[in-house]
Amino acid sequence: MRQTRRSSPKPAGHDAADPATPAALAAVHEGAATGDADAPAPRPEIGDSWDRLRRLGLDPDRGAATVHLGPAEVEHRRHASGLDQVMGVLRDTLLDPLADSPLILAIADAEGHVLWHEGERQLRRSADRIGFLIGARWVEENVGTNGIGTTLRAERPMQVHSAEHYLRSHHSWTCVAAPVHDPRTGRLAGVINISAPARGAQPYLLRLTTTAARLAEAELRARRLESLHQLRTLATPLLAKVTGPALVVDADGWTAAATGLPPANRLRLPSEGWGSSAVHWLPSLGQCAVEPLGGGWLVRPLGSPDAAASDAGAETAEQAEGARVRLDLRRPERPELSVDGAAGTWSHALSPRHAELLLLLATHREGRSAAQLADALFGDAGRTVTVRAELSRLRRYLGGLLAHRPYRFAPSVVVGVTGPDDPYDLLPASSAPAVRRLRARLAAGTLRLPSVPGARTPGGPADGPTGQSSASSAANWASVGP
Repeated sequence: MRQTRRSSPKPAGHDAADPATPAALAAVHEGAATGDADAPAPRPEIGDSWDRLRRLGLDPDRGAATVHLGPAEVEHRRHASGLDQVMGVLRDTLLDPLADSPLILAIADAEGHVLWHEGERQLRRSADRIGFLIGARWVEENVGTNGIGTTLRAERPMQVHSAEHYLRSHHSWTCVAAPVHDPRTGRLAGVINISAPARGAQPYLLRLTTTAARLAEAELRARRLESLHQLRTLATPLLAKVTGPALVVDADGWTAAATGLPPANRLRLPSEGWGSSAVHWLPSLGQCAVEPLGGGWLVRPLGSPDAAASDAGAETAEQAEGARVRLDLRRPERPELSVDGAAGTWSHALSPRHAELLLLLATHREGRSAAQLADALFGDAGRTVTVRAELSRLRRYLGGLLAHRPYRFAPSVVVGVTGPDDPYDLLPASSAPAVRRLRARLAAGTLRLPSVPGARTPGGPADGPTGQSSASSAANWASVGP
């Protein structure tokens, strides 16, 4: 597919309540394939997907070869995803009310592998002919724009109707999908997808699928709370015998019980795990002794009870002096922040919103007001309450690394960003206006991400002599405003 710039594109998209006709979408698809400047443009999220696949060289008539998982691996991934715990809820919500409707319910994991595939038998046979079956990896790189793959990239509910599919062989289908996030970690657990013939698309399917995803998350949350209660039952008598402040957390850092410390819902644990050391530096507590405890960890700050919180804050402030901060955005599904400072070295995974905010602050070292950040993220300078709340959460564990009035990284902090090979894979789930502009300017070669000279990227080599410091990078990014 070849894209032609238009002065004022007129999207021929649709919303869930009023899908465009297959004929109209076919004209959009053909216009994009032939580079017809007079043809209507697709919806922005569909156009972004098509542009990316065109750059990858995916043939809209053939797709790409895909590897199918064997039964043993499918079963392993079903359990590892945690979605096997909610299949009963999903079947009751999506299949029983629509028993007479020709549709397929498919559940995929966070990497796009189809783990469950249920529905009307004849329709499933039709889906088999395009490779839509258990074990297939249904990502955009293999099968083009589709409900599962596009939802994985966008991390929000999506509908891909008829010729909005990149591959022509999929134009007779409509797909609606919604992401399911693991409440323990906040990370994507998988995608719920409903596929049906395009000619009989029902406008309520997207809402129904989105509701089912929220129910699945509620069920996973209830199971997490039950597991945490069991750990609390084990931990309470143990903490009664411990001298000094301590807390017990589960494997994801959620607090089951604590003594001698202000209550905290969750600890920020090292993303790479505890390793073999018995002592670790935690952003909120400072130096801590860590011991395994029946499905969780016993964490004991190495300091007096009265000074634990203030010591952690002092160490975080100390860490800001000469600290090196790296924002690792190479893996779209797992943005990560790592800090190397005087008080220690630590890293942890970021939520999509925190990754967006830190990227904007890293590329605007002079700082941004709440209104500027709201405009950059939402295109609405009035949404400052949301921005301030997220930055407050960030400052709880970054402490002295972040300053405010305006919001910015502390002047003594050296900041670098490691991005993906393809600029359009930079936080691909983000629809923030400023992030979209960053992608375009990176792709055009007019800007580059700031880097930390000599700093080691987790899992990668140190930057070479051409790496930019954060100070020199600020000038390059000065024209990229929200």
